[in-house]
Amino acid sequence: MADYPTVDGEPMLSRVSCINPYLVEAGNFVVASRRTPLSNVPEAMYGSKPADGGHLLLSDDEKIALLALEPGARKFVRPLISADEFLNGKLRWCLWVKDAKTTELRALPLVRARMTKVAQFRKASSKAQTRDLADFPGSFAELRQPTASYIVIPRHSSEARFYIPLGFCKATEILSDSCTSVPNATLFHFGVLMSAMHMAWVRTVCGRIKSDYRYSNNIVYNNFPWPDLDKKSLLAQAMQARAAIEIAAQAVLDARETESGATLANLYNQPMPEKLLRAHRKLDTAVDIAYALGGGKKTWKTDAERVAYLFKLYEGLTSL
Repeated sequence: MADYPTVDGEPMLSRVSCINPYLVEAGNFVVASRRTPLSNVPEAMYGSKPADGGHLLLSDDEKIALLALEPGARKFVRPLISADEFLNGKLRWCLWVKDAKTTELRALPLVRARMTKVAQFRKASSKAQTRDLADFPGSFAELRQPTASYIVIPRHSSEARFYIPLGFCKATEILSDSCTSVPNATLFHFGVLMSAMHMAWVRTVCGRIKSDYRYSNNIVYNNFPWPDLDKKSLLAQAMQARAAIEIAAQAVLDARETESGATLANLYNQPMPEKLLRAHRKLDTAVDIAYALGGGKKTWKTDAERVAYLFKLYEGLTSL
């Protein structure tokens, strides 16, 4: 079997006993769709879908104009986070009036006008479910907004990056369905998801749009075998490993902050800033050490080696 460390690199040849459908030396199976994570981690969910004809959404200029005429609408205007805004540092907003009182809306004719257009758009839909939502024009059609801070995972990302750019958002920042959220996640979860180990899994099992990554909750996130740091016999080492990942994850966030004005797309397109790349390499090492507690290697030569080990863990978790 040949493995290529880089797209234009020389092949690394190895003799294997079998090759599975993912072109990895592992069992002959296909990763199945799952609704909940195999590991003991927070559940991931897609962002909210407006199905509004664009009438609940505001550009930065539209937001400024609306608030100039209706200052009382400010409490109902929230930042909207889609994959494009998140990666490229753009500003977009939305009306979030699902809990607004009737007396409050009476004083906001421009907001009500937008809600009327939402109702008209939904009534004209060919889908019965969307037509039914015309009676609730102040709400997104599919509501999946976290009630606590959350990790953002763009559902689509360039394959040219070493890492999918992830980040943290507040509960008041409304996530669109072009992203996945992991509510109540910690630096530990962020660190593992930003690691070379997780990226090896993503590259192997995720869907694709052209050649770019299409991140799926049910295939990628829910099936990913996290390092097992709950064994009582390894409690001290596990606590150290978890702390090391959290420290390294914070160092990645700190390294981003040193690049003033840079978007996440800028930071993660190659070549990455040296300080950020070095922080990621240290995070990779911390995560690898955590997996080593469960029998993994402390260093890996190729993604194929990483994925072969992850598939072994996956088989154990699913009893394949």
